[in-house]
This record gives sequence, structure tokens and C-alpha cells, in this order.
Amino acid sequence: MKQILMILAMFTAVAIFTDSRAADTNTVSSTVVTNNTPPTANSPSVVVNNSDICKSAYSGAIQTQVLGISSGVTVRDMNCEMIKLARSLYGMNMRVAAVSTLCADHRIFDAMWMSATYCPFMGAIGEDAKKGWESNRHLVPAGSKVFLSIEEAEKRQEEFTQEVLKLEQEEQKKIEQEKQALLNELNQGVHKEKNAQIKTFTLGGLALLLLL
Repeated sequence: MKQILMILAMFTAVAIFTDSRAADTNTVSSTVVTNNTPPTANSPSVVVNNSDICKSAYSGAIQTQVLGISSGVTVRDMNCEMIKLARSLYGMNMRVAAVSTLCADHRIFDAMWMSATYCPFMGAIGEDAKKGWESNRHLVPAGSKVFLSIEEAEKRQEEFTQEVLKLEQEEQKKIEQEKQALLNELNQGVHKEKNAQIKTFTLGGLALLLLL
């Protein structure tokens, strides 16, 4: 009987402990499904496949909360065009024309000028071309450092010449002033001497009249 009571007491204690744990534990599970993806501006694909076309492709996109913009452009490469044109002319044995095409770039113009192999000018080459460029500086490619240096040197030479001329004029003016001052002093001395002579003659004449 005691054993049965002990077993019942144990079952009762286990039941009470289980109820208390069940009251303290509460599990809530939920699932949130989101299907709204944010808008995105995709950059277009700009492809330049022809190697003879000197162009580069660029694309970009901007996306905000309200508006998205995407664009693609091609940019012309002038340096690439110049090289391809020069190669084409050289391939047709038009060497002077090919060099003239490259000489449109001020860097090549300066390099050839510094090496004494002057760019062709109106069909002339060598020293004749040099004289042609010097006589027609407005046709020199913009940005030429050689002609910029020549112009600066000529400007400094002109400023130096003007300064020397100004000093010479000031010196000449000073000499003229000194000369004029000397002439004025001489004239004043002559006038004083004449006045003294006149005064002497006058006094002599008065003395003779008194003696008579």
C-alpha cells in the first residue's frame, strides 16, 4: 500500500512539473514572403566589332527610387584615325602625304623639327619647307612647343631691343639737355660781356663830354 502511494505521489509530482514547464514555454512560428524586387536600370551593351572604325564604346546607368536612366555611346578616336590614314597612304607609296598626315599632330611636328627633318610644306621639303613654315606660322599645328619657344625668344629679344632703344633715347635726351644748358650759359656770358663793353663805352663817352 505504501508503495502504491509513493508511485501515485511520483506521478502527481511529474504531472505538476510538466504543466508548469508547458505554461512557461510558448513558440510562435511565422513565414513572410516578399516578391517585390527593387527596380534596376541596366546599361545597354554597345559593341564595336569593325577594327577599321576608330571608335570606343561606353555605357552607363543611374537608378533612383523614382527614375532610372541608362545610355550607351560611341566616342571617335582621332589619333587612331590619323594613324590608319597615314598607314593607308604609305601603303599606296604616298610617303610625303603619309608624313604630312602625321604632321597634323603638334607632337610629331615638333619631333621632326627638332631632328631637322621638317614636315612637308605645300610640296616643299627640307630647308624650303622650314622657310615655308617660318613664313606661315598660322598654319603650324596648334600646341607646337617649338614655335611657342621661338615666339617667346623673339618677344624677349624685341623687349630687350625696346629697352635698349629707350635707354639710348634717354641718354640722347640727357646729352641734348646738357648741351642746351651749356649754350644758355655761353649766351648769358656773351650778353654780360657785351653789356659790360657798352657800359664802358658809355662811361667813356660821358667822361669825354665832361672834359670838353
